[in-house]
Amino acid sequence: MVTKNPLHKRLLRELKGDFGKYFVIFALLVGMIGLVSGFLVSDESMILAYDESFEKYNIEDGNFTVQNELNKAQEKRITALGVKISPIYFTDTDFDNDTTIRIFKKRTDIDLECLMDGQFPTSDDEIAIDRMYADNNGISVGDTLTQSESGKIWHITGLVALSDYSALFSDNSDTMFDSLQFGVSVVTDEGFDTLSTDRLTYRYAWKYDEPPVGEIEENERSEDFMEELSEEVTLQDYIPRYQNQAITFTGEDMGSDRAMIAVLLYILIIIIAFVFAVTITNTIQKEANVIGTLRASGYTINELVRHYMLLPLIVTVAGAVIGNVLGYSYFKDMMAALYYASYSLPTYVTVWSAQAFVETTIVPFVIMMIVNFIILRHKLSLSPLKFLRRDLSARKKKRALHLTSRIPFFTRFGLRVVMQNIPNYIVVFIGVLFANLLCLFGFGLPNMLDNYQKSIENNLLCNYQYILDMPVSMMSGNDDKLESTLSGLMFMSRVETENEDAEKFSAYTLKTLGEMGAREEKVMLYGIIQDSRYVKLPPLNRGEVILSAAYAEKFELSEGDTITLKEIYSSDSYIFTVAGVYDYSGAVCVFMDIDDLNDTFDLGKGFFCGYFSNTEITDIDEAYIGSVIDIEALTKVSRQLDTSMGDMATLINGLAAILFIILIYLLSKIIIEKNAQSISMTKILGYGNGEIARLYILSSSVVIVLSLIVTIPIDFGWLKPVFEMVLRSEMTGWIRFDISNEVFIKTFLVGFISYLVVAILEYRKIRKVPMDEALKNVE
Repeated sequence: MVTKNPLHKRLLRELKGDFGKYFVIFALLVGMIGLVSGFLVSDESMILAYDESFEKYNIEDGNFTVQNELNKAQEKRITALGVKISPIYFTDTDFDNDTTIRIFKKRTDIDLECLMDGQFPTSDDEIAIDRMYADNNGISVGDTLTQSESGKIWHITGLVALSDYSALFSDNSDTMFDSLQFGVSVVTDEGFDTLSTDRLTYRYAWKYDEPPVGEIEENERSEDFMEELSEEVTLQDYIPRYQNQAITFTGEDMGSDRAMIAVLLYILIIIIAFVFAVTITNTIQKEANVIGTLRASGYTINELVRHYMLLPLIVTVAGAVIGNVLGYSYFKDMMAALYYASYSLPTYVTVWSAQAFVETTIVPFVIMMIVNFIILRHKLSLSPLKFLRRDLSARKKKRALHLTSRIPFFTRFGLRVVMQNIPNYIVVFIGVLFANLLCLFGFGLPNMLDNYQKSIENNLLCNYQYILDMPVSMMSGNDDKLESTLSGLMFMSRVETENEDAEKFSAYTLKTLGEMGAREEKVMLYGIIQDSRYVKLPPLNRGEVILSAAYAEKFELSEGDTITLKEIYSSDSYIFTVAGVYDYSGAVCVFMDIDDLNDTFDLGKGFFCGYFSNTEITDIDEAYIGSVIDIEALTKVSRQLDTSMGDMATLINGLAAILFIILIYLLSKIIIEKNAQSISMTKILGYGNGEIARLYILSSSVVIVLSLIVTIPIDFGWLKPVFEMVLRSEMTGWIRFDISNEVFIKTFLVGFISYLVVAILEYRKIRKVPMDEALKNVE
């Protein structure tokens, strides 16, 4: 039996003799398995808490917004359609910290709140605010907030998570949520009554009496309910739950990174397994005579394989156990904090994850066992005589590559060192490739967001886009065209402005079909006047459009292509011909002639629903202004991603540097140990430590630097399409994958500086090689 193998008595001595190497590998395993285990455990626990929240907090099946409060008769007719409705009125209120908070009455029926800290408000000057908004703005229980206009002071009594705002989208059509400058809150009924009604929104949540089963039925029920509802009221907005980003975005995002994290772990385990294999190969070369004697004495190949595999597997199991312990404690909390930095989630309870155990313990163990077994079985399959002769080549030895004497001695020696250690340097190359990939992502993400923000600032259509607040009946196909036209004319007469900078545009909202794996998303079609000061378009024929650069890049479109867009609330679709691309990356949108747009969607001649302007418009009643698109709104994506993923990018950069140092240190250590006899001989011949370091360290340095230079463009070539695929499938809108040269320089410097640290350790190792080493194993 394996346990009775007397060879195993050598394990403790081998571990003690090479403790530094095994400890470094153990530490790397503990750190990586701990991080992945913590991520998987927190991810699974968060997903469970999110899934349970739908029933626990009675989350809506959808919501709709109307112009005025429903009367009793309307409520009765709507509930007769097979739903239960509940008012969730809100008002968006500006505060003196330059943020906006959406204030609700405390819910008692649908979309309940989770109290995270403190208590719910009890008086008309108390408020409970969203926990994530509070964290991002440095606010805590006991602080106060002051309204900008009225000066009213609100006392913060609690931190909450609203079940229908796990992602803080202020508008469902937004590309990204904003937890820095937008938050949600609840107050008492009396406190809500003290707020101004200027920005009061009448929104109602509904729950089906008989919940639909499956996505298809849910979609059909939603379409039917919308048609029936539109006969009872004039809809300003209608959002079924499956289209509500504030509810669904979190659930769709959580869990999407599991595969990537698992692959990250497996790649690292494979690299470490190869490091072990190279280490063991070096050990076999050193102990060739011993192995030959053991084989001649009757030990089988499998016994020796099991012996040399045992220590790497023990280190792997120990690393996995300690890593999982840390994963369920320290790392779990750290990863949960990253989730809480991005989403407004309810309190979660840690759950045991069988999948995490398999992926962080069983799979690494199996990978380590397979890689080491294959290499050891191959290396130990030689005859005992070959081991006794220290002839470990399975093939007939070839003549050494001739190097001309015209090449300087030190250069020739360095080339020999490289050629003798090609397997080691291949593992180094793979490790550098992977470490640089991590570095490029870690440095590239914040740089890409900065470049995106600068691009937005430099390519604004104008300083302000005013989208007027228009009923859905005017915007998307009311059957009563006369009524629509009359109400439209009345509306337009009330939104005229005397601002000389203002330029009218019309607009219509459609949505994409979800091509190329992308989500369906709303697309604004702008109707632009001829000779516009803000959007300079070429002459367009009917049915021709100009795409924004963001639209064209996201869906890989160019002049001459066609696009198909469909109505948001019906199955009608429209086909347009792409006549060009406009250099505007602020939104996935379409530009066309204003008369063509108004005619295509029967909006009426002279219709408009917004203004472009470089100065603020102050002479239009705020009640008629639906939204204002300015630099703050357009850079919301970059701000939020930077907040959500900034800590993750720093963590990835640190991991890349640590991986680089450990990997290069281990393999450089092996190279020096492998050549200890040659190093000792050169010392006997009178070469100094500096000259010897030049022979061995310089050759490694050249390989490392070349690996850094070669792998960076390879990694960029991999990262770009992968990142674009993720952006296309995981979010609406578009961010160009554009990183500056400084990212490549930083990535190179991280690798180079990390190697300098290793080179110092290598030099110390060379100094410690004794001269009597040359007298050992003399053949």
